[in-house]
Amino acid sequence: MDQAQIEVQVIGSLSRISAAEWDACACPEAADGGRPLNPFTTHRFLLALEESGSVGRGTGWQPQYLTAFLDGILIAAAPMYAKSHSQGEYIFDHSWAHAYESAGGRYYPKLQIAVPFTPATGRRFLVRPGYDRIGMSALVQGAVQLAADNQVSSVHVTFCTEAEALAGEQMGLMLRSSQQFHWLNDGYAEFDDFLAALSSRKRKNIRKERAQANGFGGEIRTLTGDDLRPEHWDAFWRFYQDTGARKWGSPYLTRRFFDIAQETMANDMALFLAERDGHAIAGALNFIGRETLFGRYWGCIEHHACLHFELCYYRAIDFAIAHGLARVEAGAQGEHKLARGYLPTRTHSLHWVGDPGFADAVKKYLDAEGRAVGEEIEILTDYGPFRKSNPEEQQ
Repeated sequence: MDQAQIEVQVIGSLSRISAAEWDACACPEAADGGRPLNPFTTHRFLLALEESGSVGRGTGWQPQYLTAFLDGILIAAAPMYAKSHSQGEYIFDHSWAHAYESAGGRYYPKLQIAVPFTPATGRRFLVRPGYDRIGMSALVQGAVQLAADNQVSSVHVTFCTEAEALAGEQMGLMLRSSQQFHWLNDGYAEFDDFLAALSSRKRKNIRKERAQANGFGGEIRTLTGDDLRPEHWDAFWRFYQDTGARKWGSPYLTRRFFDIAQETMANDMALFLAERDGHAIAGALNFIGRETLFGRYWGCIEHHACLHFELCYYRAIDFAIAHGLARVEAGAQGEHKLARGYLPTRTHSLHWVGDPGFADAVKKYLDAEGRAVGEEIEILTDYGPFRKSNPEEQQ
């Protein structure tokens, strides 16, 4: 097939593409009515970000969706944004920006192929089945050409899949490795089966934490689908604002986002809500994929021992086991997750830098960083909570 026949376009709003067209590329596995592997690249999620004002004018995330058409059919797309800062990405390049601008360059705007505010691995080059090679190639070439033509410093593809990372590297992009902590379901039928796989000390610690958390004087509910109501989002918005103010200075998502998500994505979400004396005091919001539960947002207005661990980690494991999900991705950072059964997992990103000298410096940095990440994953895995072959560990 002649790639020259493919027309690459930049589209400023997802409203110009039908959900059926976009999702045929983003989540073809959901054509049978099931869940998408990754809810964050669906038309409904990305459009909710737009319509709620969470991205767009004044946010530093200006939609520039990259699309590839063949004979009028959308064969590939990528959620791309023109960025005027490096916030909300979770694979950070602040040091690159500082070095580039200290040398007299202009780092921003840059192009970011990513899901805003969402450190969850998934396909970033959304290609319709049957067009895998030419679709991704067209998108990569289109992004690089757009950056070069407009003298944009760089292009970044964050939290892509391993397959995309390897393919992108072959296409001339620079590969970067980082890590998160994921829980893997080893065929557990219930939470106690998971506990049985841990060392005695870790098992006892988790039981103690769960007992402390559930002794906060109220109850914890799991809400999804029609169980989610506007009053739940009113409560969660208070939690989210508190977390956003402490971590980022201001929340990334607007209040309107949760209203739109209630209308279009209720079945994609699971909210673990802690209530005491009839009032919600803490909550953790998760998104449900076909194989993965994605932990995204947490917040509280009262602090109780271990309640964060219960809502964000242990309830997520309960949910994954009950629904036959293969893993829980609990978000960015946090070596404290290791003791709770979440193991270090390599994540991937791809980068293109226009200036040859700076690109060479970045490449050397990434090579060294990648080796360090690999060594850290190996060490942390060895310190994991699971039982070892040593008989003393199995008592």
